[in-house]
Order: sequence, then C-alpha cells, then structure tokens
Amino acid sequence: MIRAFHRWPGLIALALVTVLALSGAVLAVFPVTERIAAPQAEAGLSVATLAERVQVVYPGLEQIRRAPSGRITAYWFDLGQPGAAVIDPTTGQGVASADPDPLQRWLTNLHRALFLGDTGRVISALGAVAMLVLSVSGAFLVARRTGGWRNWFARLRGPLPGRVHVEIARVAVVGLILSSATALWMTASTFELIPDGSPSLAIPSEVSGETGAPLAELALLGTTPVSELRSLSFPYPGDATDVFTLKTDRGTGYLDQGNGAVLAWADLGPWQRISETIYTLHTGQGAALLGAVLGIMALGVPAMGATGVLIWLAGRRGRPRIRANQPPGRADTIILVGSEGGSTWGFAATLHRALGAAGQTAHIAPMSSFAPERYTRAERIILLAATYGDGAAPGSAKGFLETLQAHRGAHDIPVAVLGFGDRTFPAFCAYARAVADTAEAAGWPVLLPYDTIDRQSPQAFARWGQALGAALGIELDLCHQTVLPSTTDLTLVSRRDFGAEVQAPTSILRFALPRPTLWQKLTGTGFARFSAGDLVAILPDGAQAPRLYSLASSRRDGFAEIVVKKHPGGLCSGQLTALEPGESVRAFVRRNPAFRPDRSRAPLILIGAGTGIGPLAGFVRENAKRRPIHLFFGMRDPDSDFLYAQEISDWKNEGRLSRLVTSVSRAQRPRYVQDAMRADAPELVRLVQSGARIMVCGGRDMAAGVSEALRDILAASGLSPAKLKAEGRYVEDIF
Repeated sequence: MIRAFHRWPGLIALALVTVLALSGAVLAVFPVTERIAAPQAEAGLSVATLAERVQVVYPGLEQIRRAPSGRITAYWFDLGQPGAAVIDPTTGQGVASADPDPLQRWLTNLHRALFLGDTGRVISALGAVAMLVLSVSGAFLVARRTGGWRNWFARLRGPLPGRVHVEIARVAVVGLILSSATALWMTASTFELIPDGSPSLAIPSEVSGETGAPLAELALLGTTPVSELRSLSFPYPGDATDVFTLKTDRGTGYLDQGNGAVLAWADLGPWQRISETIYTLHTGQGAALLGAVLGIMALGVPAMGATGVLIWLAGRRGRPRIRANQPPGRADTIILVGSEGGSTWGFAATLHRALGAAGQTAHIAPMSSFAPERYTRAERIILLAATYGDGAAPGSAKGFLETLQAHRGAHDIPVAVLGFGDRTFPAFCAYARAVADTAEAAGWPVLLPYDTIDRQSPQAFARWGQALGAALGIELDLCHQTVLPSTTDLTLVSRRDFGAEVQAPTSILRFALPRPTLWQKLTGTGFARFSAGDLVAILPDGAQAPRLYSLASSRRDGFAEIVVKKHPGGLCSGQLTALEPGESVRAFVRRNPAFRPDRSRAPLILIGAGTGIGPLAGFVRENAKRRPIHLFFGMRDPDSDFLYAQEISDWKNEGRLSRLVTSVSRAQRPRYVQDAMRADAPELVRLVQSGARIMVCGGRDMAAGVSEALRDILAASGLSPAKLKAEGRYVEDIF
C-alpha cells in the first residue's frame, strides 16, 4: 500500500513537482544574494536616527521598509513623482534600485501560480500535496529498506538507480516534507482558509493636532532598534490628523506626529507568529542559510524523479506478457509471483511456458490475489517469491501471508516455494522462507522442499525445474533467458594451469582490456570501470545464458583476470579452460558492489577455497595502503593447485598481505579451511573484536562450513555471523 501511495503520485505529478522543485531551488538563491548584497545597519541604530538620515536625502519620504534579510528600502514622492531605492543605513543614501529582479518575479509567478492566477495556485497546491505524499511514503520505504529508522544511513545494496534514489531521498526527505507542508499552509492562508492573525487596530480618533515634531523626539522611534523594524509609514504632509504607523517584530502601533504618543498598539498574536515562521521556513527570507539548504534538497527531486522512472520501467520490462494464461478455476497448476522489481515474473513466465509445452494447464497471477476457493481444479500451487528490503513482502505479495494463515487446514493442495534473492544480503530470501514456514505451519502439503535461486541464476532455476518435473512425472526443461547487456570480445593474453594431478583442472586466465568507447568512459559502463569482486559474465558458444565468474583484478591493473575450474560436461568452463592466447570470448561486466572491501583501515579476514581465491587475490593485489589482511586459503595439494603461490609470496614481502593460513584437503591428515579457522580461533576472535571485516568466497558447502565454524568460534564473545552480517562486516560471494 505504501509503495502504491509512493509510486503513482510520483509518476502522475512528476512534471509538476519537478517544475516546482527546480523553480523553488533557484528562488532559494535570492535570499542568500540579498543578504550578502544588502547594506546592513550598524548595531544599536534606532529607527528615529535611520529615518532622520533618509529624510535628509529624500524630504518627501513616505515609507521605510526593512526586509528579513536586513535590506532597507525607502519610498518617497519628489515633485509628485514616486521614487524608491535600497538604502545604505549609514548615510541614508540610495545605493540600488528597489525594483524587483525580473527573473525573481518571473520565477515566483511560475512557482506560486504557474502563470495561471488562482487556478495555478490550486494546481501548485496539488503539486505540494503530491510532494508531501511522496516524501512521507518515501521515508517509510527508506526505513523499511534499511531495516528500521535506526539504520537510516545503513549501507545500500542493489541496482544503481535504486541506490541513487534512496541515497538522495534519505538526505533530502526532511527538507521536502518541510517545503511541501509549509507550501500548503501558505496556500490555505492565501485563500483565507486559515486566519492570518494580523493585529487589529482601531483608527485613532483623538490626536494632538500638532505636526512637525523632530523624529528624535518621538520616544518609541528612538527606543526601537532598526533590527526590529518591519516598516515605518509617515503621515501625509499637512494632514494634522494623520499618524505614524510603526510595524516591528513585536507588533503594530500608531504614533502621534506631534508629540510621539502611542495612540494604539497591538502585539503580534501567536497565530501570526506561526504564519511568519512558516513563511520564513518556506522562502528562506530571514533565514538565508536554511533557504539555501532547502534549495539544495529540492534539486534532488528531478534526480529522484529520473531514477524513479528507471526503477518503474525496469519493473515493467521485467514483467513479461503471459500468453495462454488459464483462468484460475480451469488450471491444474497455480503459479503465484511475489516480485518487487519485476525480474521474478520473467522466471514465472518461463515456468508457465514450460508447463504448457508439457501439456499442463497453468494460471499465473500475483501472490496478493491468492484465493484458494477459486482453484477448483488445481493439483498444485507454486509460489515464486522475492524479498523486499530486510525481509519484507515484495510489491505483488502484499497480504499473502495473512490470507495463507486464514486458510489453515482448509485445503489439501500441495505447495512448492521457491525464493529469489541475493546471497550477499543479510536477509537472503527471508520472505520466501517465511512463506514456506507459514504454509507448513498452516498444514498445506509440501510438493517440493523449499529452495532458493541466488542472483537470478538460470542454472539453479533449471536444476529446480528438473526436480519439479520429477515430482510431476513429466519432462520439464526450464531454459530461462534474461535480457542481456551487449557483450564485448575479451582476448586471452596468458593462462596458467593448475590442479591436473588432483583431478581438478583449474586455470588463471588473463584477458586484455578492450578499448572503451567515449560513452562508456563517461558512464563507467562496460569494461571502462570495474573492481576486483565484480563479476564478468561469459557467454559461451551455443549458449543463451551467461556464466558468471568473479574478477581477480580491477581496471587499474590493466587486465581482466578470472580463475576457472573445469567441470565435467561444463559448456563454459570447458571452452574457457581450452582457450589459447589470442582467442576471444564474448563477455560483459556485472557490478557486485556488496562484495568489495570497505575503505576503513580495520583488518580484513579473507576466506576462500579453490577458485574462490580469485577475488580475494584481487583485494590483496590492490592493497597499496598496507591494510592488515589475513588470508585463509584451502587447496587440495600445494604442489598442484596452490593458486597465486608466487604472487602471495611477493605480496607478503611487499606488506600487502599480513598473514597466510593454508589448509590442504588431500594431505595425509586432511584439513579444510574451517579446520584452519578453528585452530586459529583466539586470533580470529581478537581480530573480529577489533573491528575486522570478513569476506568469504567459494562453494556453498564451504561457505556453510565457514559460517558454522565462525559461529562456534565467536559464541563466547557474544558475536555471531548473523550479527556481523547485519553490521555489514560479514559478506559472501557463493557459487
């Protein structure tokens, strides 16, 4: 619901709020420039003295005004002609024209009324409503994504448009709420929907009848400092019944022009003070620095609008058109999708097509439409669920868990739950896990054990499809094709082979960097910018889905390097390990910002086995600042597959690597990397307590063993892998 309140006002009112924000941002500059340019009155200068100075220069003085910025403007008549000027209070002389800046006047008209008068004011108010809805709902969405208000500035993960959108939002949202709320107040005041609170004064009926008293003898003018002045209006020349009208920060009063007596006075009321404060907060008049800050925050609106549209379009592209979708009452398979960005719908469409090709009738719909009473012919329900933020339901699954619990024990349709997520996130597939647990607790039969797909892996999805086909007694080939970026040819320049003696042929492959285009240099796309730990996607001949390999180098190294183990029957690994220098493969880069060292000086604990050494070696290679790095590396045989052995020795001598702990699984007494960790437990506890960050790369079984060993090692210290993950101090790259 919150996402709907956020999405649709943003899309519908995007142009309007962008115009209001940009014009407001430019208008915020004028109070700053006015404050800088306006001559300021000296401390302690009285209104009487200021008026005397100005009156000497302009005998026909009619009024003096002081703006919140401190700018003083005088208005007079000379030989029947009106005049006005910005005044230097030290001399009373005019120093600049009092005419409003044409650009400021034009922008003000655009900002307040879109050049449409009262109609435009109403439209601008609707834009302010949209901005307020966007800001408040956006604040709740940011809190949900970061895991709560206390984690407001927690590190973000995910696609670039989403991260940019949230980064700007969590800085600008307070200013945008303030600006939109004050705009609505000012509009309501303009249309007299709220009282203005102006003091009410009766016109004085009894005056002295005298004129011409020196200004210095008017007591209230002599005791009122210019810093409190708002305006002073002079009596009409020759009219003994007219009076001085003085407006200050304290109130408004009438003064007798003959003896200076205060004929009437009204203090500013609370309501007017509130209105004036709101005016200051919105315009920056009288608070130039605040206005500038709000103006800068307003500049985030077009950027958030652009990234918001990109996020929405990505979701639209990710949700394909479903052909031959059967009604829910006529389908034997119900496929329900919980998706946030739209990518899970693509997997659902692949499953839907494959079931149709196998002679099954299938209905596909969002999880939020779950209605078992309509599935009269259903033999199974398949739930494909992504996770939003810190374990929350994705957009198309709102209310599903509550509905599922409400149908406890009411149906006997077998259920299969497949979670989609990114294992580098602490809450990996947390919502899908909750769905599976809730279905089991509610008594729904299990069609397949709960399973997960990490980082949209087509291979993992195909393996799950084989298990589903076996459960259904049909052949089910789930060949999922994602929309791929354009590829670049990578040419091999060198290779080093290992592991043949232990039946684990592995190669370190180094490719020449392709020359980036000008656009790639400007945008950082393609191979123009990448770091160790990012992923290179290789598209092997005869395949439609790429295979991902962690990069062991960065752009600064001048080459792209990966570590590849040949798998029996592996299409991509077979082609790569057979590649000769001078030959090429098609590839593209996929960013992996969650798996890279932070910029602190805290120790790094790198843990990997086999080809998992690749990105870890890249991190050590880049450690020019000699940050303490402790590397735990597991291998089969040091004489056969000790990858990067010479480089590691050199890095230790150069101070890039502080310590190396190895484990050998094919030794006379086999030892795995988690065994090496347990043997080094006291040092690991000391490092973690001193703020060390742990990075793990390798196979799923190895990573599970590392997590279990670390949980045991840290138990007495009150720490755990889960807590470290929540703090961003334990990250994994698992394959």
